Amino acid sequence: MNRAGHGKCAIAARTISEGEMLAGEGWNGTMLEVTARQLVRESEDAWNTRNLDAIALSHTIGCQWRCRSDHIWGREQVRAYIGRRWRREFEFRLLNELWAWNSNRIAVRFACEFRDDSGTWYRVYGNENCLCDDHGLVSLRLTNANEHPIEEYERKLRWDVGGRPADYPSLLELGL
Repeated sequence: MNRAGHGKCAIAARTISEGEMLAGEGWNGTMLEVTARQLVRESEDAWNTRNLDAIALSHTIGCQWRCRSDHIWGREQVRAYIGRRWRREFEFRLLNELWAWNSNRIAVRFACEFRDDSGTWYRVYGNENCLCDDHGLVSLRLTNANEHPIEEYERKLRWDVGGRPADYPSLLELGL
């Protein structure tokens, strides 16, 4: 989750080079709603297209993550964690929605669906809260999520592999 503010508060899905500052893209330490919505979508697209560089590089080198029972410190651990997840989560689909934001924080509500290697489908609901540094990179990411098995016919996140179509219904419209 984590994508807000112009200049991309910790959630940015855009690939940036090591040490690149986002100030040239409008980041001034204050996140605007349009920027927050853009960042949330960019983050979602990075997950749905499995763009590991975009996800990892939108975080500070020494970032901290808490995701369920996992506690992760640093960009390289983020890469390893995501890599492990992607090796066991197939046909992954994520839908993010901006929940709230302020100058350097963003909250996202999300749902995702995937299947494991045995063919069992899962749905995950959750919230992510992110704190961004002065350059718009995520320094702290806190995720709370609930996961449960679903039948294939219960899936609601159905689009071709890759980014979600722009006209796809929202979480609220899907009853999630």
